[in-house]
Amino acid sequence: MNNNLNLQTNVALVGTPCHIIAAEKMDHYAEVLGRSPIDFKLGLFCMENFSHLYLKEFLSEKNIKIEDIDEFRVEKGYLWAYLNNGNVFKLPLSQAKSFMRKNCQVCMDYTSELADLSVGSVGSDQGWSTVIARTEKGLRALQKAENEGFIETKPFEESSLNLLTKLAKKKKTENQEEIKKRESVARPVLYRRYINDEEFINEVFSCQFDDLKADVIDIGSCVLCGACYCVCPENIISIEDRRPQLKGNCPPECNLCYMACPRTYLSQEVLNRDLDQKALGDYLKIVSARASNVKGQDGGVVTAILNYLLEDNISEKAVVADKMAENPWKPNAILTSNVEDVKKAAGTKYSACPVFKVLKEYYKKDPQDFRNDSVKEVS
Repeated sequence: MNNNLNLQTNVALVGTPCHIIAAEKMDHYAEVLGRSPIDFKLGLFCMENFSHLYLKEFLSEKNIKIEDIDEFRVEKGYLWAYLNNGNVFKLPLSQAKSFMRKNCQVCMDYTSELADLSVGSVGSDQGWSTVIARTEKGLRALQKAENEGFIETKPFEESSLNLLTKLAKKKKTENQEEIKKRESVARPVLYRRYINDEEFINEVFSCQFDDLKADVIDIGSCVLCGACYCVCPENIISIEDRRPQLKGNCPPECNLCYMACPRTYLSQEVLNRDLDQKALGDYLKIVSARASNVKGQDGGVVTAILNYLLEDNISEKAVVADKMAENPWKPNAILTSNVEDVKKAAGTKYSACPVFKVLKEYYKKDPQDFRNDSVKEVS
């Protein structure tokens, strides 16, 4: 079976914790799934995200058109919407349950613990971002981006670390209770069932899309990342009506969609059990940072680091979430090597985005763009 992920390229992915987990699984099981092009993972802090449709309907009930909003922010316990007429609408997050996605209630990762670099606003001054370097690759990229003038950094204060830790613990604790609640009524939350690699392969050996539908999609655990669509070698999975759909028959031996999904089993080799006891996961360094020459939300750090990766040819392309022109604030993943596209896509969208879908779609259009012998390592 031909798999579109068997491609020689280096792609930087910007994503939420669930996107990062999927990317880690796809890389870990590359021998089965095919080589993932994702070589640098830039994770975002995420407490929850929202259904675009239900958010739009909620705002409409408040006589607010979503197309009139210039910026969304989540901070200090509120969802803030900044309108283009200068008005500001704020809503306590406790009242946002009606349009919060159910899958967020079983996620225990606030700071993208499996990323190379994690970025968010909590703990840093206005106009700055908190950046967590988790891997040697991430730390080198952070240091080089600063040395080459893309960003500037300053120390992360102890009081800020305490605040960030408190919020991360809160998400782990509350959502662990939700996991127990769902499992008490026979609603499995598979991704926190720790098994080793051999057990994982045995568990998923006979699992196909129908099992994915029963174990993840139908019970509200699907994160709409698009990983199942991306790895499907038969091209029979589509994402419609905000959920994956099967448009054909799975080959008897195929289990790739179930294997790649971030909400099915995670082996301990992918996500170590010890991380449950660490509010922020493992990391090497935490700093506050802001872009030197780019304007953006929370200091423009994500945009600036992507600019560094692309301009220095560390990554050939980047996957980012832009907005749909015809459907304002609905995220639309793009794969680009153009720094201007990255700048245009700056800003958090706060709705689910199938970021992996664009990898397969772009490959269909231009397979040669996935090959570049000049890509170099961060060294």
